[in-house]
Amino acid sequence: MKSMKFLIMMLFAGSLFMVSCGDEEDKGTCSDGIKNQDETAIDCGGVCTACREGAQGTWKSFPVAPILTSFADSIIADFKANNTYTVDQWKGGAKVVLTGTYTQTKSGTGNIYNIVLNQSSPTALTAQGIFEVSSDDKSMKYEVAQVNPAIPSVTPPTATGGFGSTSGGIFGQNNVQNYVRK
Repeated sequence: MKSMKFLIMMLFAGSLFMVSCGDEEDKGTCSDGIKNQDETAIDCGGVCTACREGAQGTWKSFPVAPILTSFADSIIADFKANNTYTVDQWKGGAKVVLTGTYTQTKSGTGNIYNIVLNQSSPTALTAQGIFEVSSDDKSMKYEVAQVNPAIPSVTPPTATGGFGSTSGGIFGQNNVQNYVRK
């Protein structure tokens, strides 16, 4: 009889454990690959950390776009949620850090965004362009051109012109930077 009571108690305790585990699984997590809880996208927003928007995050490029090879041979760009950015670029082992602020807006052309960069260091300048993050969020195409101080006969790319549209397409794909998420 004692063993029967023990068995019943164990079954009862086991069923409580199973019910409590089931409740815990139903809550979801911020790393389960599922849009659940009150997430606004998969594993972000709501109770999870804020979702990345557009270019936000850290990106690496090696090799760099052909037009940039006189300035850099590798680049790491970090676009923060507070609309500031830091670009670390290396040329022959020497590092230069570019910092500033940016604004990004959806262009209305596919998944392309417009971007305006206001660099504050090491020199003040403004650049405008476009970017597009891949649907799997692992890579980004990016093309910008300096607009202030102006460079003669250089105009920024446009979403309607697509990638390779800097200065009306004169540079072709030479000004298109390809990044992978770091």
